[in-house]
Amino acid sequence: MKVLSIETACEHGSVALLRDGVVHVRQIHGAANHSEAVLRDLRELLAEGGLAVPQLDAIAFGAGPGAFTGLRLACGVAQGIALAAGLGVAAVSSLQAIALQ
Repeated sequence: MKVLSIETACEHGSVALLRDGVVHVRQIHGAANHSEAVLRDLRELLAEGGLAVPQLDAIAFGAGPGAFTGLRLACGVAQGIALAAGLGVAAVSSLQAIALQ
């Protein structure tokens, strides 16, 4: 399974790529940097993983709770990429993800 994920709802954001059970992560420090870093980091992460967007199975994003602007950024980027590539989108509750740990 190949899933790209975006989390920008809090001060420290991240983008991650799950590929065949291995997770590759890039952290984005500082909420002010999320909007300028998220697309660049996604491109670099995919390049490192040797994947193009159409090769993904889905895109996930952190759906909060968190800052509205960050939630909107992650959701918008995930939906835009997924729509262009014909992929599904999964909204992931940050609280539920933490509870699963």
